[in-house]
Amino acid sequence: MMPPPLGLYVHIPFCRQRCDFCAFYLETYREGRAQGFVKSLIHEMGLSAKEYVPAGRPIQSVYFGGGTPTALPITQLIAILSEIRRHFALTTDCEITVEAHPCTISEQNLTRLLQTGVNRISFGAESMDDKELTRIGRPGEVSETITAVTQAKAAGFININLDLMYGLPGQNLESWRRTLAHCLELTPSHLSAYALTVEAGTKFESDIRRHRSLAPDEGLQIEMDQTAQRTLADAGYERYEVSNYATAGYACRHNLLYWTDGEYLGLGPSAQSYLDGTRFGNVADFDAYDISLAANRLPIEERVTLSEKEQLRDAVIFGLRLIQGIPSHRLHQHVANYGHAAVTAQFLAQQLIEEDGDRSRLSAHGLLHADTIAERLY
Repeated sequence: MMPPPLGLYVHIPFCRQRCDFCAFYLETYREGRAQGFVKSLIHEMGLSAKEYVPAGRPIQSVYFGGGTPTALPITQLIAILSEIRRHFALTTDCEITVEAHPCTISEQNLTRLLQTGVNRISFGAESMDDKELTRIGRPGEVSETITAVTQAKAAGFININLDLMYGLPGQNLESWRRTLAHCLELTPSHLSAYALTVEAGTKFESDIRRHRSLAPDEGLQIEMDQTAQRTLADAGYERYEVSNYATAGYACRHNLLYWTDGEYLGLGPSAQSYLDGTRFGNVADFDAYDISLAANRLPIEERVTLSEKEQLRDAVIFGLRLIQGIPSHRLHQHVANYGHAAVTAQFLAQQLIEEDGDRSRLSAHGLLHADTIAERLY
């Protein structure tokens, strides 16, 4: 029996500059560095295809993340996609996503990406308020997001995502409502709304520690989450995961793999993979990545093979992020495996988790505390 389709994640570790809140592995773009990366990435692609992907196993989604994939010249992105097609068997309806900072892409290059087979574009808008963008060190202006979406549509893109963050320094409920309203005017097919978190080692974390910025207000973030849910539902968007909303038929197929116990292969420095019950990740160091591949070795830094019990645990934890929830028998088995009966009973009594027939899911109130519930059930 042919194994189910696989997802492919490609980490492009370059940005024009790092935003204050960002903890992802990346470097400031330099031409020579980028050329070396593309060469190593293509080599890794060939090694990984032989090692992990049986001939003919279909790839259902390709996701270029980062970093900022469009920090690379368009010719390099096209060359990478061409090599992917050479080494892997993409399904005819493969979802191919490219993340882009609005100021790093032109209508001409958007057209070229579409012609090459990219069919989903994701813009990091973050906010539709220039002052809020400045406060988080995010380069560019709101006008560039508007232009980028307009140009993507002119190029022929239908599947367009906007990434947003809430709980930003100086942001209030009214400015968040304005951001949502401005985004809806652009009619994207998909919206992601993430609560700003304080990541260790970021400039944002340092600014909070030095009292140069305020930490996110959790109570305000909950209000913003509820506002987003009501506003987007009224506009016809379905919330299908804690942080993600889509119009009919446009849920992100690649990200759904993470939440439905699907398998994926990651390429590039720091990229993570999950195959055959094993999680493994590439080294988060560009030089070490290059050295490993120059020696014809895959740049894997860590590898953990999960037991059946651990695989079920992860499937339950990730699956509860989905609005549709998970089969109740899987939750009950996980609870039995880890002795979480008292915790789960408490969540049910508090109506944070609800059971409906053979499905278990987080309630509307539970979704506001998804991360805390996940920690308690882990």
